[in-house]
Amino acid sequence: MTMQETRPAGARIPMIPDGAPFSPEQRSWLNGFFAGLLSSDTEARALPLTGELPGVAAKAIGAEEDDGAPWHDAAMPLDERMQLADGRPLKRRLFAAMAQQDCGQCGYLCETYSAAIAAGSETKLNLCAPGGKETSRMLKKLLEEAPAAPAPAAEIAAPEIAHAKPSGGPGYCREQPVEAVFLGATRITGAASDKDTRHVAFDLSGSGIDYAPGDSFGVFAQNDPALVDAVLAAMKAPGDFPIGGKTLREALIEDYALGLAPDMLFELLSYITGGERRRKAKLLAKGEDPDGDAATMDVLQALERFAPVHPDPEAFLECLEPLQPRLYSISSSPLATPGELHLTVDAVRYAIAGRQRVGVASTFLADRLSVGARLKVYLQKAHGFGLPTDPQTPIIMVGPGTGIAPFRSFLWHRCASKAPGKAWLFFGHQHEATDFFYRDEIEGFLAKGTLTKLSTAWSRDGAEKVYVQDRMREAGADLWAWLETGAHFYVCGDAKRMAKDVEKAVMAVAAAHGGMSEAEAAQFLADLKAKGRYQADVY
Repeated sequence: MTMQETRPAGARIPMIPDGAPFSPEQRSWLNGFFAGLLSSDTEARALPLTGELPGVAAKAIGAEEDDGAPWHDAAMPLDERMQLADGRPLKRRLFAAMAQQDCGQCGYLCETYSAAIAAGSETKLNLCAPGGKETSRMLKKLLEEAPAAPAPAAEIAAPEIAHAKPSGGPGYCREQPVEAVFLGATRITGAASDKDTRHVAFDLSGSGIDYAPGDSFGVFAQNDPALVDAVLAAMKAPGDFPIGGKTLREALIEDYALGLAPDMLFELLSYITGGERRRKAKLLAKGEDPDGDAATMDVLQALERFAPVHPDPEAFLECLEPLQPRLYSISSSPLATPGELHLTVDAVRYAIAGRQRVGVASTFLADRLSVGARLKVYLQKAHGFGLPTDPQTPIIMVGPGTGIAPFRSFLWHRCASKAPGKAWLFFGHQHEATDFFYRDEIEGFLAKGTLTKLSTAWSRDGAEKVYVQDRMREAGADLWAWLETGAHFYVCGDAKRMAKDVEKAVMAVAAAHGGMSEAEAAQFLADLKAKGRYQADVY
């Protein structure tokens, strides 16, 4: 239910009773819908509550375009998102198939990428990096069911398409990167830590770009040359084979993704192999998993699995996906370190089938860049994630692991600007002794009053695992008091698990300390999001 700001907590009565034959999600939606119709509160009536009732066909509700995009939730599984979009126009179903992170790595936002595909002005279906194969396969399926016919020129020029790709001059979109100078990547985890986390610094003084807390930084990384050499050896191709003004080796290092093997690569392998290998390649191309390892099979493993194969280099490259820039949450403030920009990055390294795999950008920054090197970068402005305009507004920040990045930015910015608002940080990791990122800085913020409260959770230090959402429940009374007095709530980190658990913790706090039913607590969270008081930077 949409709540009036002046209504006491004990008076929140749901319009749809808990015993009605609806799921909690459906009751929450209906309560919000009718509240939006009946309330005299202008802000409540402005909420986008004309979307689809969860679990009910969209056509039964009516409006096609003004649907509120109820699937625009990065923590929601794909099948649930597609159910919510069922019956909508093609571009809305395409939208639901995206990863819902609005990360900008594809050169669009989720909604504008889907609109461009539906209009026929974008034909590439594999640009959604966080969605990966799951998204590209669903996009392909949707277009097979309802092909996107070439749109009339007037439609393609419509505002939603014409302004699909963000632009703001050099350095403010991936199409116009600028150069920054790499200043180093210092390890901030202890020697005994299971993680290798780096504080990465760049000199922006000659780039012509600036940023604000909450923005993200795009880095054009390159593949590990050792991996590229292994791929060339597996396909028995010469590294100096000319490809579009580059050698094949240069192209593989700079331009093509060598992560999870694309379906098109398996299709190519099915054409140049025979017998059982061909059968398995065809199954993999259809999204099946004949040997139980498709979810981790990268390009090199695919070539080795179906060896000996000698694909034509040009045909091979046509089957690969483009190497996308990587976006990272900025962890510095331009007020505190003018001309510099900082990131907080986990160097990803892990073993599969006896071979070490590495994160492309994270190990590019940690292992392969030299201090003073120049690299292509761009700034991605925040979409609904940033400090409140009023510096007195309290903020609650939940950022375990590298999710602390934007909150380090927030705290340095508030410290430098002498903002008087209260701030509460929930931070967690495995071990306090080795994984307490920026401990000296955080304790300094506490001493200065920039940070009012600190709640930590160390999952491997005790007999039982403890996470940030557990600390939230333990501090429920205080957390509720902060929310009741207008605090803005922020969460940064893993979209699929942590972010969803944090949402559940907020609703549990609202139920326990706000006297709300399950449906009312869900609507309370929805209201926070609609008012911009609950903001997430998830990946």
